[in-house]
Amino acid sequence: MPWRPTSSAPRRRWRPTRWAPRRSRTMTRTYRRAADYVAAALIFLKDNVLLREPLRPEHLKPRLLGHWGSCPGITMVYSALNTLIRERDADVLLVTGPGHGAPANHAGLWLEGTHEHYDPALARTEAGLTELARRYCAPDGFPSHLSPAVPGTLHEGGELGYALATAFGAALDAPDRLVACIVGDGEAETGPTAGAWHSSKYLDPVTCGAVLPVLHLNGYKISSPTVFASMSDDELLSLFRGYGWDPRIVDVTDDPDGEPVAAAVRAAHTGIRDIQGRARTGRVLERPAWPMIVLRSLKGQGAPAEVGGKRIEGTFHAHQVPLDRVHDDPEQLAALETWLRSYGPEELFDDEGRPVAEVLDACPSGGRRIGMQAAGDGGRLRRPLDLPPLEPYAVDVPAGPGSAQASPTEVLADWLTEIMRRTAPARDFRIMSPDELASNKLDGVLRATGRGYVWPVEEYAEHLTPDGRVLEILSEHNCQGWLQGYLQTGRHGLFPTYEAFASVVDSMLNQYAKWLKMSREVPWRAPVSSLNYLLTSEGWRQEHNGYSHQGPGFINNLLTKKSTVTGVFLPPDANTLLVTMERVLADTGRINLVVAGKHPAAQWLTLDEARAHCDAGASVWRWASTDDGEDPELVLACAGGIPTVETLAAAQLLRRDLPQARIRVVNIVDLCALAPPDRHPHGLTDAGFEALFGTELPVVVDFHGYPSAVHQLLHGRPHPGRFHVRGYVEEGTTTTPYDLLASNGVSRHDLAITALRHLRGRPAAGELAARYELHRDRLREELRRTGVDPAEITEWTWGS
Repeated sequence: MPWRPTSSAPRRRWRPTRWAPRRSRTMTRTYRRAADYVAAALIFLKDNVLLREPLRPEHLKPRLLGHWGSCPGITMVYSALNTLIRERDADVLLVTGPGHGAPANHAGLWLEGTHEHYDPALARTEAGLTELARRYCAPDGFPSHLSPAVPGTLHEGGELGYALATAFGAALDAPDRLVACIVGDGEAETGPTAGAWHSSKYLDPVTCGAVLPVLHLNGYKISSPTVFASMSDDELLSLFRGYGWDPRIVDVTDDPDGEPVAAAVRAAHTGIRDIQGRARTGRVLERPAWPMIVLRSLKGQGAPAEVGGKRIEGTFHAHQVPLDRVHDDPEQLAALETWLRSYGPEELFDDEGRPVAEVLDACPSGGRRIGMQAAGDGGRLRRPLDLPPLEPYAVDVPAGPGSAQASPTEVLADWLTEIMRRTAPARDFRIMSPDELASNKLDGVLRATGRGYVWPVEEYAEHLTPDGRVLEILSEHNCQGWLQGYLQTGRHGLFPTYEAFASVVDSMLNQYAKWLKMSREVPWRAPVSSLNYLLTSEGWRQEHNGYSHQGPGFINNLLTKKSTVTGVFLPPDANTLLVTMERVLADTGRINLVVAGKHPAAQWLTLDEARAHCDAGASVWRWASTDDGEDPELVLACAGGIPTVETLAAAQLLRRDLPQARIRVVNIVDLCALAPPDRHPHGLTDAGFEALFGTELPVVVDFHGYPSAVHQLLHGRPHPGRFHVRGYVEEGTTTTPYDLLASNGVSRHDLAITALRHLRGRPAAGELAARYELHRDRLREELRRTGVDPAEITEWTWGS
């Protein structure tokens, strides 16, 4: 049946006269009854799960959790996908966006035998269903949303707004894969979902799979109507056609069997295969309009229509638990029993509680089951990334530290270009960037691949090609969602962005960190490639853009997450950036944050020295120290590219003006090395920490971000109060680089002044600090007059 847009006439149900054999239709109805029954039973029951006896209060769970309102729609889609898989041997991955609708997914997984495959205690028997019901929303059991413990899933149900972008990431470079994505109508109100509808313009029909969105309109959120459900069919069709989709509205509000959903899924699949077939035989498709389904159904379809004078089915009262006083209200208990028995459990399960043949026959078998989809446990598909050696790309430092200049990200781009070339056959590495690749000096990779984009562009543009493996869109949400879906299905990638804008995806970072933490606790899940952020255009060089572009708080957010899945790296030059990226791109099961500069800057370490430094996490730079390797009076420590320059400049001032002072310089490349080893796996041992910082020494730390991040990590170390941390303290404007540093107290002069205040027994320290303070203020006066930093700042080099 060809895929054709629906009419803009008044809403009506689309119901073909013949879409499947009669037995198939009957089988699907029976399966749907079973799935809806199991979903409802999981929400309410802990015993008597097949109603072998009259329902009593002691059979109920003490806490009723989950959102029944979404469950019937999810089972409709699940059932329709099962039909498609059985009839066409389709390769289907399901991403479920509506939050707390997991009972429906569990019902599908239990009926198809996936739960039993991973845990025999969840067998398709009455005992297995009872165990599943007891685990649902119980301590150490399954939550009411999807989680890593749920087979076949790669998205945390309830991450409202991110399902669609994640689905597209899963479809990239998987030409035979169909990713069905259920988008709830509450979820559809979010900004991330609004941006994600444009993802189809980046999907190459030749090299990629397809995404079939199903926008589920059931009318209500927790207690108010949804925007999309209140739109007319004409408005919906206009909206999604404007986005570039080919939408079909399927209305099952008075058809609880939901048979038209299966017909719509089949027609959509035909339309998808047609687009792919034409593209793969060389026919140019300028604006491929991919099919999508808008599914209208009643909220909580199948629940009691009314209880106690209150409407339930089709209202927001069915959104969560429809009968919330069932424990102590006999009328509600009776209504629940009537509701559950209306599905006919005695017809759906045999004497041992096994689903009857008609239900089992509606499920796919083997690896085609939705819960057994290989991409749903993408770590098992992952292959190590083909990383080129670093030596040809490293910066030569011929005459010692600071004797060479290079842009760290430009150097990195050359190495990433070779990765793009090496991974071209496998197509398993991508860069997702919010339109900042060139700005961050990473556009060298475009020598090896283009910017992926499918739609025609009439005006001048460079490097656009449908199969390009760099995806640029001014939506951090899309970039993160695409990358999560790509990594979760066994591939590799990188997310470079402006430092200040990374916080747009704070909530996505939160949820993904939880996903990774929980995944480690699921024995059958294989680790996926780490999610790696590269933050550049750092705030210390956003003085021209002003205060709004200064925000290093993404570091703080990451440090609140489980230490087993997080890492923060601040490479001070190009060679340490190369070594760091080599390691994080080979890493699995983590979120790594790398902060690096893009402007030409001094290079401090050779490649071998950079490797040793990254191995250590933090180390003494003896060439910058004046303590002869032992018995220092004070430590100057730094983390980050700009802080490294200012710390070395401060050390040089003190070396010149107070040569007898014994000062040690320590550079920190792995920020989490500061934490005690029992709090972070990267933490230095007590002995290693003492070798750098002593036990009583005053330490002045110049940090790239907010000082609170370092204080947080130092908690638990000996005498943390001796660490005097300088960093960004929310002082900024449109000014010069030095003025921005001075306004936050992290300029070379501020660091030297702070050090002098903590150098014990140095009579000249006070006078010297006053001199530095006066000189700093004069420099600031001068730069305000000229508009630029003076030469002694801009032309400073180590040893000058």
